[in-house]
Amino acid sequence: MNQRYAIGPRETAAMNTEQLRENFLIETLFVPGEIELVYTHYDRMMVGGVVPTAEAIDLPNPGNLKAEYFLERRELGILNIGSAGTVTVDGTTYELGRQDCLYVGKGAKDVRFASTDATQPAKFYLLSTPAHATHPTTRLSQAEATPVTLGELETANQRTIYKYIYAEGIQSCQLVMGLTQLHAGSVWNTMPAHTHDRRMEAYLYFDMPQGQRVLHLMGQPQETRHLWVGEGQAILSPPWSIHSGCGTAGYTFIWGMGGENREYTDMDPAPIDQLR
Repeated sequence: MNQRYAIGPRETAAMNTEQLRENFLIETLFVPGEIELVYTHYDRMMVGGVVPTAEAIDLPNPGNLKAEYFLERRELGILNIGSAGTVTVDGTTYELGRQDCLYVGKGAKDVRFASTDATQPAKFYLLSTPAHATHPTTRLSQAEATPVTLGELETANQRTIYKYIYAEGIQSCQLVMGLTQLHAGSVWNTMPAHTHDRRMEAYLYFDMPQGQRVLHLMGQPQETRHLWVGEGQAILSPPWSIHSGCGTAGYTFIWGMGGENREYTDMDPAPIDQLR
């Protein structure tokens, strides 16, 4: 399991491209037959990817957690961006189709990931945050995920947001998780931009056409930086940073947050005319 340490705005302002990518971009998450995990010191969130093929893959217990099992003091959000698969939690199996979500609460000891068809594997995206209480393991399909459409075609940011784990949906301690799909002809996400000083965020970009990229904007509103992001790559966004992007073609992204509260609307606006 890789670790990423917390970086402040002053240090970030002096970084070159290589340093920005090293600290804020997760380039490899989905490797066939493997599980990849990244531990970030922003609100102790863990980001991961699992691609089971012929064999099921168990959720490991990395030694640096100093726990008897992975979810002893944590909760876990799982969102499938691949073909059909299953997640088995303490003997109960949950089927997850494409863009279906499963929340696994604190205290679950055995979590196993499998693909329905090894030749067309599932791709499970994982977000895990510390938890102080136990909430029930809950499955939610994309069709049940309270879609909301925002933005306009005229400003190239018309998008539909699917909220899975949040205050009015699947209950959790601090994890918030959902998915946003851009409409045809739209390329901007999360614009106007914002920060939320009370929690960090992670973005996973996927469903990009071959050879296309997303230009992700980060940094303080008056000191922005950018990162070019490819298919299946994730961004770590500190609480002090904006998190917005523009694609060279259409795409989808998963957003996830951990921190002081679970209010989806808790944000500090960064007006477009004040960005630098």
